[in-house]
Amino acid sequence: MRCPFCENPDTRVIDSRPTEEGHAIRRRRECDGCSKRFTTYEKVEGIVLMVIKKDGSREAFDRNKVLNGIIKACEKRPVPIDSMEKIVDEIERGLNNMMEKEIESKLIGEVLMEHLKKLDEVAYVRFASVYRQFKDVNTFVAEIEKLLGKDKKNEVIADEK
Repeated sequence: MRCPFCENPDTRVIDSRPTEEGHAIRRRRECDGCSKRFTTYEKVEGIVLMVIKKDGSREAFDRNKVLNGIIKACEKRPVPIDSMEKIVDEIERGLNNMMEKEIESKLIGEVLMEHLKKLDEVAYVRFASVYRQFKDVNTFVAEIEKLLGKDKKNEVIADEK
């Protein structure tokens, strides 16, 4: 590590400890040339995940865009922000675990809708209406009937047990 004061390439680590979050290591260093001390941080370099959009263009994955979509879908609903952030964390972790450098936006949208369906059905329908570009009321009704039909099937199965 090069000294930021005198540019000497010879420095040594005098203290090393994890950061509070545990995602990096803080190192205190001392320059062998000028004896000044400085701090560096070491962390794992993340994979830059590119999203392939519907029009074929590509952009870097932005967790804030996903979170903002969830916030809009959950507006005026009894859904805590912690639950929304947890969904984004799970989606991001799942995408990174796929070890792909490029992911289609369609996959992200579908995974997000599955999470919203479990979290809040109204938020799910709101998000689906924008994501799937519902053209009219009949499309809304069809999506709601899918939700209700699924619940009715689950109730019948639960009653049979």
